[in-house]
Amino acid sequence: MPRRLSPTTLAHLLLLAVVFVWGATFVLVKDALQDISPLLFNLLRMSLAFIALAIVNHRQLRHIDRRALFSGLIVGLFLAAGYQFQTSGLARTTPAKSAFITGLVVVFVPLFTIFPALRSPNTPVPRWNTAIGALLAFSGLLLLTTPVGTTWSTLFISIGPGDLLTLACAIAFAGHLLALAHTSHRVPTGQLATLQIGAASLIMALTLPLDGPPHITLTPRLITALAITSLLATAAAFTIQSWSQRYLPPTHTAILLTLEPVFACLTSFLILHEHLGRRSLTGAALILAGIAVIEVLSSTPPLPTHPV
Repeated sequence: MPRRLSPTTLAHLLLLAVVFVWGATFVLVKDALQDISPLLFNLLRMSLAFIALAIVNHRQLRHIDRRALFSGLIVGLFLAAGYQFQTSGLARTTPAKSAFITGLVVVFVPLFTIFPALRSPNTPVPRWNTAIGALLAFSGLLLLTTPVGTTWSTLFISIGPGDLLTLACAIAFAGHLLALAHTSHRVPTGQLATLQIGAASLIMALTLPLDGPPHITLTPRLITALAITSLLATAAAFTIQSWSQRYLPPTHTAILLTLEPVFACLTSFLILHEHLGRRSLTGAALILAGIAVIEVLSSTPPLPTHPV
């Protein structure tokens, strides 16, 4: 009989698969935004995902309590903010650059967990290797997202509005990870996954006018993008993430999410034939070095398992 994977190992593998899907959708969404306004795309994506999750998890949704509703609202608030900033930024920058800036979540999560109020009970205090790993990853992301010749004095001047919106998205997604760490152990996976997507849909509907008059032209690429992003990259992915968060501290989750821009870059290379220059390759190497420093030198024991 083959040996069964431990919940912690399975959580790492499943979340890695989710990150691959998310990275691969950057090019898909960028192309679809030619036919639809960014915030309307998000609203349709989340609404379709919510309907799918509500059908799958309808039995669990019969027993929702106030804790589940409040948790779903808080987690969904950060999720909606992250996607609203990310998609608005993606409309104004390149897929690879958007993905790499989003990867700054690996810096924000360890920094935020310095504060005890933001740290969940199962999350350890960040150690020295986390600081070094985050610094390496942040340095790599700077190389990947700024043009050649950028100096410290012109660093922030060279960042465009799309990049700034995406930076705000990284902060919001870091809040989403921390909120999941505080709530995923107390709310059943099906309830939390469905409620956070539902709350995000509601918030997206309320914020739809912020990006001007919405527009849409139904095309095969738009329908394909909505189907993949709503069912695979949202409904299935966030169910997996909500479950995985039971076994992984938010810092480990953030490190895995750092691979999202790597997968996005590979997708851009294969589909759009984009090539990385020497500066970008150096940045990618620094990101991988940061991951190695945090993961290999970590002494954090596995989190205790919890019933699903």
